[in-house]
This record gives sequence, structure tokens and C-alpha cells, in this order.
Amino acid sequence: MHIGIIGATGGIGSRVVTEALDRGHHVTAFTRDAGRISEERKNVVWRSLDVLDAGSIAAGLPGLDVLISAFQPGNAAKDFADTVARSIADPTVYATAARALLKALESHPRTRLIVIGGAGSLEIEPGLVPADSDDILHESLDQLGLPRAYAAAVRGHRDALNVLRTSNRLWTYFSPAEDIAPGQRTGRFRIGGDQQVVDADGRSRISSEDAAVALVDEAELPRFVQRRFTIGY
Repeated sequence: MHIGIIGATGGIGSRVVTEALDRGHHVTAFTRDAGRISEERKNVVWRSLDVLDAGSIAAGLPGLDVLISAFQPGNAAKDFADTVARSIADPTVYATAARALLKALESHPRTRLIVIGGAGSLEIEPGLVPADSDDILHESLDQLGLPRAYAAAVRGHRDALNVLRTSNRLWTYFSPAEDIAPGQRTGRFRIGGDQQVVDADGRSRISSEDAAVALVDEAELPRFVQRRFTIGY
């Protein structure tokens, strides 16, 4: 397959690039400034792209089977605090990116889109979503070591999902586990839909490496077209 990956230098995006290449796929890796990338691996081409500009996205779509967006403001892999600050300053950026992606797909309706979003819009029990409750959301953010002001960004991710839900394009939304961080590639996790997946200790967690496995799995064999899915241990 030919897979495009927006945010290919980020914590999740870079692992999706590696996972896709290891499985023999061709990758177009998109970043804000591809001129700064030195790449020696086979089957990967780096290109610059502005995820907030539908025209820029559309220019990168020809030839792609799937486009995976791991967009975050800034580069969380290099400066996580900066990404958090940017997300708080403009939480509407996720919905703006979703609209630009959908607009770009109007000219390439057969290209599938997978958007990596947030976990705050997952149900933690039937009908109960952290993004809808300040108390629950603040408690979760406290546990993750994030500022409570980041609640605005959590809701921004939810708004992006709602934008996608109005579209008839071939979109998929991926909510990773609440606690996602670099770790091991186990290839062993559980898959869910709109409900949070937790382990025996009640924790919602996944490694970035296993998130990449799930994303490339979905690229290869789509199971959640026009739907959201999540994973966890």
C-alpha cells in the first residue's frame, strides 16, 4: 500500500512510519518542513504539508491509499510542554484540521482518512464522557500530570470527531488509550469502539508502538470506516 502520514516526526507519527515500512508499505511522510529531514530508509519520501490548508493536503493525496493524520500543534516528541501550551491557546485547531482534511478529500473521495485524536471523548461508563464533565476531566488530567487548562484541548479533539461524524468521506477516528507513551511493541492489545478499554487495574494505557500497530492494521484491513475505535491493554 501507499500510506501518507501527517505529523511523521511526532511521537506516534514516527512510529507509524516505522511500522508501515517494516510491513513493506510505501510511505509519504508529511511534516511542516521536510527540508530539515535526513532520511536513508527505503520506500519513504518526505514532503512538506500544512494540515490547516486543504489545498496543501490535496496536493499530497494523489497516489495514496490511506492518509493518517497524527497532527498536533508543535512537535510533542521534541517539546511536549510547547505542544500542551499551543493546544490550550487554540483548542479549535483540531476541528480546523479536520475540516481541511475533509475538504481535501472532496477531490479524492476514495482515499481513506485515519485521524488520531484524543481519549477524552470515550465513554468511561455508559453515557458518561470525561470531556462533558469538568470534575472527571480535571481528575484525569491531574493523574496524567497535565494542567487542568488542557481540558479545552480535550474538548477540541472531541469537536474534531464531531466534524468527521458529519461527513460521508471514508474517515476513521482513532482514540488512543488515556495514558499513551513510548514503550514496547507487543502487538497484543484489546480493541474497542466508543468505550474506554482498561486493564485489570482500571487503567487506560497503551504504548505508542502498539498504537502504531493498531493504526497500520486499520490501514491494511479497514474495520472502522465512518466510525471511531480505541485500544488498550
